[in-house]
Amino acid sequence: MKTKAVLTLAAATLIFTGCGAQNNGGNNTADKATDSSNAVQAADNKAVSGKLDFYTSEPEEDATKLIAAFNKKFPNVKVETFRSGTEEVVAKIEAEKQAGAVQADVLLAADSITFEGLKKEDMLLSYKSPEASTIPDDLKDPDGTYTGTKVMATVLAINTDQVKTAPDSWNVLKDEASKNSAIMPSPLYSGAAAYNIGVFSRTDGFGWDYLKGLKDNGMSVIKGNGAVIQAVASGEKNYGMVVDYLVAREKANGSHIDLVYPKEGVPIITEPIGIMKDTDNAAAAQAFVDFVLSEDGQKTAAEIGYTPIREGVTPPAGLKSISEFNVLSGDLATLASAREADKKQFTDVFGNE
Repeated sequence: MKTKAVLTLAAATLIFTGCGAQNNGGNNTADKATDSSNAVQAADNKAVSGKLDFYTSEPEEDATKLIAAFNKKFPNVKVETFRSGTEEVVAKIEAEKQAGAVQADVLLAADSITFEGLKKEDMLLSYKSPEASTIPDDLKDPDGTYTGTKVMATVLAINTDQVKTAPDSWNVLKDEASKNSAIMPSPLYSGAAAYNIGVFSRTDGFGWDYLKGLKDNGMSVIKGNGAVIQAVASGEKNYGMVVDYLVAREKANGSHIDLVYPKEGVPIITEPIGIMKDTDNAAAAQAFVDFVLSEDGQKTAAEIGYTPIREGVTPPAGLKSISEFNVLSGDLATLASAREADKKQFTDVFGNE
């Protein structure tokens, strides 16, 4: 009995050891295949090289982080950045076009209306990134000239030292109690603000009467969203009309500030990315677009503090995803064709601010 038991144990051990060896061999084979695939991918990435002119309205610090993440995968691409407000970035591109040569290879700016204008001028390259398949259809151009990269809602920012009860409506900005205590970015500088004016002026319950009401109640207008958030965080103003990620970021830094998604809804922009038609480094430009839309690129966006646009990537703390709030929107063609007229009317109402 004892001999039989020993033989049975030995056989079981051999079987177990054999299976283990087979499993280890299988894992090693899989690991080697993965390593080999990664090595091939890394070699392919290194083959993409040269200078890439990147024009953007993203804050400089955020653009720097994005480029650093891109360069970890594509170390041989030298990215040179021009950064300003969307309206000034587009003005520079238009000036370069008039001079005979657009210098930008890739543009990442506030809103799809900006890209619709450039598309109409036939200044954008059609490129349907394989990474764009996970982006909702209504947030990318069907012709592939641009694709949204993140979701940014314009919300109400409040200084919590000054505002003890958070409002739930945009109408608070017209109330006597908030007279001379609110601030917003200028549509003459900010693409997000220009988009917002187009949407608010065409939304039932708002319109130009609402915007005139803001002016009559002492709404201040300043150059960009960054200046708005600083005015609210410092207590200079109680309320701000501003993009959500800046409020969440400032709150996380310890400022006495909070954000409200008003019940009527919020305008959103998607900060699209596109390749200029005259790019002289299409390979690097396509690699850059692919990276921004990839899972790694979208995780980078979330780490920086933006709500990702790609399905399946979690927003950062303090921000809602697009499925969690009401969206105020307008017809893209109308908003694009009326952009300059809207800015002129804004100037007529608010002055040249």
